[in-house]
Amino acid sequence: MSLRKALLAATLLTLPVAANAQSWDPRVQGVYVGAGLGGNYLMGTSDGVANRSVETGFEWGWAGVLSVGYGFGNGLRVELEGSYRTNDIDNLKGAPGRYNRAGGSAQSYGAMVNALYDFNLGGIAPYVGVGIGYQVHNYDGVRGTVPSGDGAGTNLLLDGDEGNFAYQAIVGVALPIDPVPGLALTAEYRFMGTLGHDIDARATTPAGLVTRNTFEAENFNHSIMFGVRYNFGRSAAPVAAAAAAPAPARTFLVFFDWNRADLTARARQIIGEAAQARRTQQVTRIEVNGHTDTSGSARYNQGLSERRAAAVAGELVRLGVPRNEIVTRGFGQSQLLVPTPDNVREPQNRRVEIVLR
Repeated sequence: MSLRKALLAATLLTLPVAANAQSWDPRVQGVYVGAGLGGNYLMGTSDGVANRSVETGFEWGWAGVLSVGYGFGNGLRVELEGSYRTNDIDNLKGAPGRYNRAGGSAQSYGAMVNALYDFNLGGIAPYVGVGIGYQVHNYDGVRGTVPSGDGAGTNLLLDGDEGNFAYQAIVGVALPIDPVPGLALTAEYRFMGTLGHDIDARATTPAGLVTRNTFEAENFNHSIMFGVRYNFGRSAAPVAAAAAAPAPARTFLVFFDWNRADLTARARQIIGEAAQARRTQQVTRIEVNGHTDTSGSARYNQGLSERRAAAVAGELVRLGVPRNEIVTRGFGQSQLLVPTPDNVREPQNRRVEIVLR
């Protein structure tokens, strides 16, 4: 195979793949819904309660989000999100040390409006986003007992909720699932914070004296979530039709009398059919190959095959075929249609092949 043919074949094979890669875009277009679930880390808060410093520490908890949005197809999308986060208390600290019997939990829940941008990397779609909204932060029975020293045995209770302005930043990546158009798996990191919340605080001494105060709780969350997203109306990536293969070469055989290079009436009829076929199909080149049988010398037969090819080419030109489309060659007795010994007059070997390519 020539280098030119190899390059042509490689180009035809890669055209459908290239067309598909250019037309496929994993970014969201139209209405979509999403859901995510994962781990949440709530940062602790330090504040004063009843003339005593108190610092909260939380265990890793979990977070969940549900969202509905709209993608504009150019990477930009907006969504409305509802979220919930919860973390159990790990410890309460304050002079002179950790409080005994620490317990309780903290939750955050609310709604956010997010603006996000998807990047088109072919098989995946990384995205970034920001959001604002409103979150309620709740301390549910967060408590502990002063271990020793001044106020030993005093019970501290932080309990209550308050809503406030919230904001968040989002970094994630979506992996489209090709067999289900519109479906994608997501993985993301979110930082969500609020402007702060005043939580009711109560300190009760062993003698029963109750002091009420306010604990100003900060609410900064780091969440790692995995989820799914479904883009309604997303159809399968268009697949380009495979490029049509070139039409197979068509061959016409013109036979000659023994030791002759002139055209018979039947030969002219066959050449006319070849010229007509050239007008009805895409032809870029016509090969006219002359042949002989084994009677006579190889040198003589070479010249005879060339004269036969020239006679056929001349008739094609007379019938309107441009001469620059025609390639004539003589093969003498080197390519026999019917194998024979030397000096055998075989009619089928006395021929010219017209090959339309």
